[in-house]
Amino acid sequence: MAGWSGNPDFDLFKLSDEHNELREVLRALCEKEIAPYAADVDENSRYPEEALKALNESGFSAVHVPEEYGGQGADSVATCIVIEEVARVCAASSLIPAVNKLGTMGLILAGSEELKKQVLPAIASGEAMASYALSEREAGSDAAAMRTRARADGDSWVLNGSKCWITNGGHSTWYTVMAVTDPDKGANGISAFMVHKDDEGFTVGPKERKLGIKGSPTTELYFENCRIPGDRIIGEPGTGFKTALRTLDHTRPTIGAQAVGIAQGALDAALAYVKERKQFGKSISDFQGVQFMLADMAMKVEAARLMTYTAAARAERGEPALGFISSASKCFASDVAMEVTTNAVQLFGGAGYTVDFPVERMMRDAKITQIYEGTSEVQRIVISRSILKD
Repeated sequence: MAGWSGNPDFDLFKLSDEHNELREVLRALCEKEIAPYAADVDENSRYPEEALKALNESGFSAVHVPEEYGGQGADSVATCIVIEEVARVCAASSLIPAVNKLGTMGLILAGSEELKKQVLPAIASGEAMASYALSEREAGSDAAAMRTRARADGDSWVLNGSKCWITNGGHSTWYTVMAVTDPDKGANGISAFMVHKDDEGFTVGPKERKLGIKGSPTTELYFENCRIPGDRIIGEPGTGFKTALRTLDHTRPTIGAQAVGIAQGALDAALAYVKERKQFGKSISDFQGVQFMLADMAMKVEAARLMTYTAAARAERGEPALGFISSASKCFASDVAMEVTTNAVQLFGGAGYTVDFPVERMMRDAKITQIYEGTSEVQRIVISRSILKD
């Protein structure tokens, strides 16, 4: 082996130059256009307008939309890199690209060509945004217990009911809504629809007051004899719940990416702080106890990133049985984000508990990644079912 210098062309587990260049562009954009406003967005629970403007102008608000509908057709790993880099500086802002994918993935997977052409170009251009409406007050983890109904009426569908925990509620133009069309068939009686914000009988409820991601509005949606055109159903009647589950297989890695970004932001802040902070006559980064904490944080962030990218790559290839890896990546990364942000606050000491530094915000923001798009407990159910079946 003497003199062996490696094989630089060995590209297994290596991101392409395009992916690395994308990260560089995103890092610069986020540091300049999004990071300066993150604390104010959080403190005032206001929409991250600066981030929306920057992402729209640079074409990063919905990179996943296929080229034939005016989008960039970015692959799943590239989409994760976008979400990760935005989340590194502002988790609330990262929900702009994340929820645009969540709100349109069912349409992309199962919608008619006409419906895709109606919805996707405006999402790609940044003119519109999309949200996803599955959960209800009494149908959270047990999503199949939903009560929202849709009935055919001539050339229309009429929806009645309500949805909750809707990310970007009130700011989106389009909403992918799951509703029961045949109550006797259980999960096989659920259908998916595209509802427009201006549809008759559709209203958006007040914003929730939340622990974190305060810049991203979370609302209820109300449907009171909400009438939509008949061609706004996604796929065939009764296929909506399957579409919802397929959607989550593709989008759970994006929450993994958000979690990785939050964790990386907290680790970066902690590394900078411990080098500057002095106690007992030396930098606290010289203490082995601190070094061990940082080593564990860095190892887990890297592991979470690799699992998330692997899940995204497998989704991009269209592999069957994505349930295990998509749930595992989301579950592991969100647990890592919670641990790393908590440890970052600890490393800052009393300063970390103040709003003068970003780590307390990151810790609050990290918590939701263990809850939405399926709690960590539900992910473990999906994982265990998958490995027991195999």
